Amino acid sequence: MIDFHSHILPGIDDGSKTLEQSILMVNEAKEAGFTKIISTSHYMQGYYECDKERRKQLLSQVQDKVQGIELYLGSEIYITNDIIQLLKNGQASSINNTRYVLFEFPLINTKPMNDKEVIYRLIENGYIPIIAHPERYPFIQENPDYLFELEEMGALFQANYGSIIGMYGLKAKKTLKILLKNNLISFLGSDVHRNGQIYNKMEKVIKKLKKIISDEKFNEITEINPQKVLNNENIIK
Repeated sequence: MIDFHSHILPGIDDGSKTLEQSILMVNEAKEAGFTKIISTSHYMQGYYECDKERRKQLLSQVQDKVQGIELYLGSEIYITNDIIQLLKNGQASSINNTRYVLFEFPLINTKPMNDKEVIYRLIENGYIPIIAHPERYPFIQENPDYLFELEEMGALFQANYGSIIGMYGLKAKKTLKILLKNNLISFLGSDVHRNGQIYNKMEKVIKKLKKIISDEKFNEITEINPQKVLNNENIIK
């Protein structure tokens, strides 16, 4: 499996605090069956601002301390009209320097006014937008069908493993089931922020997921699609 969303780099966002903790987290992932992790540290203007070069250094430091698992660079960008400039300036990163860009909405009740504009700008500039954990946003929980509009524009969606076992509440769990059944999820990620949080629960998570989707679909969204992203290949919906 490939973990599509993680906060394993030390000391730059609300994820891992130290190099030692990062190593623990990565080793937990390996024990849980992951062979690759995409590091998607938060990039939020004025709050979490660690540029690409520094994150590459930190990723190398963690990679040097672990074996049997590969780490890749990305960002989880807080939605902003400046997203293209952040990517071009090397402040935020696409996933593994590909066309694929992971970004998030605010976790509030109201829909962001600029969601479609940001998706349009990304596509216009040759990027492929991926929206992080849509099942967690209250406005999606109230109206999951809205994702069909964003998908029609060209957006893809990444859900969190923990949502299926209620880590983010019953509404997120229920919404994820709906999204999975409607084939709206292309990737799954841990969204891990600390050791002991999710990787040690993966056996339970996988069991729950495979009651909803087939083994073939599970493999597609945990291995095949993430690898296509790392290779900068097209994902056909």
